[in-house]
Amino acid sequence: MFVNTIRINTFVQNNEQMASKKQILSPKYHSILETLGENLKLARKRRNLTTIQVAERADIARSTLYEIEKGSPKVAMGAYFNVLKTLGLQNDFLKLASDDELGRKLQDIKLL
Repeated sequence: MFVNTIRINTFVQNNEQMASKKQILSPKYHSILETLGENLKLARKRRNLTTIQVAERADIARSTLYEIEKGSPKVAMGAYFNVLKTLGLQNDFLKLASDDELGRKLQDIKLL
């Protein structure tokens, strides 16, 4: 029992450390997230949806939606996906890394 308690406490501490770790991006890559956030904001506005409506439908807080629309790296990928799903853009998620040009070239080199 005592050993299980220690394991559980260690697991919780490790998860808390991982959750509190700040994601640091270079300005170049942060601008990509900012563009994604802006695109999501424009998609929301084109559908005449308020931030309250999207947040409720995506099951996230309004402040999280605000962070997503700013392109914040601290928001979980699942929250980004829920917003995409709410806007009917969930299939765009499948396009991520689908055309792995560099990986295919590396694979072809190994085949030679």
